[in-house]
Amino acid sequence: MAVRLPRPHRFDVWAALAGLLGGLLLWGFGLGLRKPDDPIVLLDGRWPLLVPLVVLAGCELLRRSAPRTGLFIGTLALVADLFTQGNIATIVMYTDLMYAAVLYGPPSAARRLPWITGVLTLAGILVPYAVWRVPEALLIGVLIGGVFFTPASTGLIVRNHREAADAALLRAEQTALLAEMDRTQAVTAERARMARELHDMVANHLSAIAIHSTAALSLDDERTSREALTVIRENSVQGLSEMRRLIGILRDGADDREPAATPTLDGLAALVDGARANGLDVTLDAEHDSVPAPVELAAYRIVQESLTNALKHAEKGRVTVWLRQRDGTLDLRVTSPYGGRDAPRAPGSGAGLVGMRERAGLLHGTFDAGPEEGPHGKIWTVRATLPVTDIDTAQGASE
Repeated sequence: MAVRLPRPHRFDVWAALAGLLGGLLLWGFGLGLRKPDDPIVLLDGRWPLLVPLVVLAGCELLRRSAPRTGLFIGTLALVADLFTQGNIATIVMYTDLMYAAVLYGPPSAARRLPWITGVLTLAGILVPYAVWRVPEALLIGVLIGGVFFTPASTGLIVRNHREAADAALLRAEQTALLAEMDRTQAVTAERARMARELHDMVANHLSAIAIHSTAALSLDDERTSREALTVIRENSVQGLSEMRRLIGILRDGADDREPAATPTLDGLAALVDGARANGLDVTLDAEHDSVPAPVELAAYRIVQESLTNALKHAEKGRVTVWLRQRDGTLDLRVTSPYGGRDAPRAPGSGAGLVGMRERAGLLHGTFDAGPEEGPHGKIWTVRATLPVTDIDTAQGASE
C-alpha cells in the first residue's frame, strides 16, 4: 500500500517556489559558491548543481507536514551540493529545513537537534584549528554553526515561546471554564436557597389557608366559617408580607427600603402561637444562648417546616418543639402524632424534608425524620443537630 503524504501547507509551497526560482536566477547568472577549478568540485559543469537545488526545493514542501523526512533528504542533497560549484539558495533552503524540523517536529527532535548541531559546530571549530593551526580554520566552524546550529537554536527558541503561549492560553481557558463553573454553581446554589426560602415562608400560610378554607366550605356553621375565614385572612396577610420580604431580597437593594429582618430563634414563640391559631396543639421547650445567624435561620426554618407538616399530616394530639444548646451544638426535635390519616389535609410537594436536610447539611449538621414508637403511640419525629462553632465556611449557606 502506497504511503500518501499530507498536503503541503500553502506557505511551504511559496517557500519552495521562492527557493527554486532564486536558485535558478543565481544559476542563470553563473553565480556559484566555488570556482570550477576548486579541488572539492568533483562534478564539473553548471548542470549538476541543479539536482541538489531541485531536491531541496521539493523538501521545502515537507517542512511542516513531514519535517524529519524533509531534513534527512535535504541533508543528503546538501552533501551532494558540496561536490558541485554550489548555490547559495540551496544552503538557505537547508537552514529553513533545519529550523522547521525543530519547530514543527516531535519534541524529541526539538531537544536533540540543537545539541547535535552544537556539537558539530564545536567540532568544526576545534578540529580544523588543531590540524592546521591557522586562524582561518576557525571559519569552518563558523560556517557550520551558521548552517546547522543557528537555525536549530532559533527554531527551539520560537517553539518554546509558542508552547509557553499555548500553555498560557490553555490556563486562561481553564480559568474561564472554572469561573463559569463557579458562576453556574453559585447560581444553582442561590436558586436552591431561594427555593427553600420560598417554600418555608409560604407553605405554612398556604397550608393553613387550604385547611381552613376546606373547613369553611364543608361546615354549615356561620361561627365556624367566620373563624376559618379569620384564620385565612391572617395567613394571607402574613404570607403576603413574607412574599414582599422575599421580593425585596431578590431585588437586591433596587430601592432604599430594607427587607424585613431574618427570622431568629427569638421568633419561635410567635411561630408556635401562629401554629396554635391554625389548630395545632403545640408546646415549646427551648433553651439557648446566642448562636450564629445561619444556625438561627436554619433552626427556625426546620421548626417552621415541621409545624407545617404536622398541620397537614398529623393526627389530633400534642405537637412538641424541643430545642437545646449544648456542647457546641444546637439540638432540636419536633414530634407529632403519626398514623391513621388516609390523605393529608392539604397537598404538598414533598420538598419540605429535602429543604430541611439541605439546611442541616450546608451547616455540616445532621438531620433525620421518620416514624417511631412513643409513650402514647406512634409519632413522627424530626431531629436536627446544628454546630454553633466553626461554621465560617457555611456563612450564608442556610439563608
